[in-house]
Amino acid sequence: MSMSPLTVTAPQLRPPHRYIAIEGPIGVGKTTLARLLAERWSMRTLFERPQENVFLERFYRDNTRYALPTQLQFALQRAQQTQEIAAALLGAPGHHGQNAGAPLITDFLTDKTALFARLTLPDDEFELFREITRRIDASAPAPDLVVYLQASPEVLFARIQKRALPMELQIPDAYLRALCDAYNDFFYHYDATPLLTVNAEHLNPLESDADLALLVDRIETMRGRKEFFVKGTSL
Repeated sequence: MSMSPLTVTAPQLRPPHRYIAIEGPIGVGKTTLARLLAERWSMRTLFERPQENVFLERFYRDNTRYALPTQLQFALQRAQQTQEIAAALLGAPGHHGQNAGAPLITDFLTDKTALFARLTLPDDEFELFREITRRIDASAPAPDLVVYLQASPEVLFARIQKRALPMELQIPDAYLRALCDAYNDFFYHYDATPLLTVNAEHLNPLESDADLALLVDRIETMRGRKEFFVKGTSL
């Protein structure tokens, strides 16, 4: 499995946190937001690499048959990325120099792996998955903040259609709806780190500087452990 290099952007403004993770279901805009925030705050980026999972396209066509190999491949990737996160934040070997230990932003949360496995695997395969991942998992440093981007299945479906990636167009509607429910349940109970839940249905930071400024301000001024942001309101 190949490793993508961590990207370091040109200095702009000081980030409010040393390690931020952006999360949410497919099509919600995780990677886009992570890139924008990295550029603004001069943060390293580390992104998911779904294109490296050779089973993923087959999983979208037949999610019963290919669920286990797909999730095991992602678990192996996540174990590798856990090491990359630790190396980036701690300045481990291979990350010496002025960028060692630089602030980091990712478009994934390492401990969400079981979310997809629980959603897609029957009980016996899920237990096998858990046993295997217990043997390969390594603990990653916890993010200082998780930003959970939330949107309805209808909005996600429209965005997936708009960007028209062939593999994503095969995603069944029922799977997308189940995925949204799984994410909402996961983050409803999530308390491992500070969490900002963002309603992303009417927020478009890629095309609107004003929207990006609103979200940046909320991240920079967040003081509670769990907060919810909806454009046009203060919750």
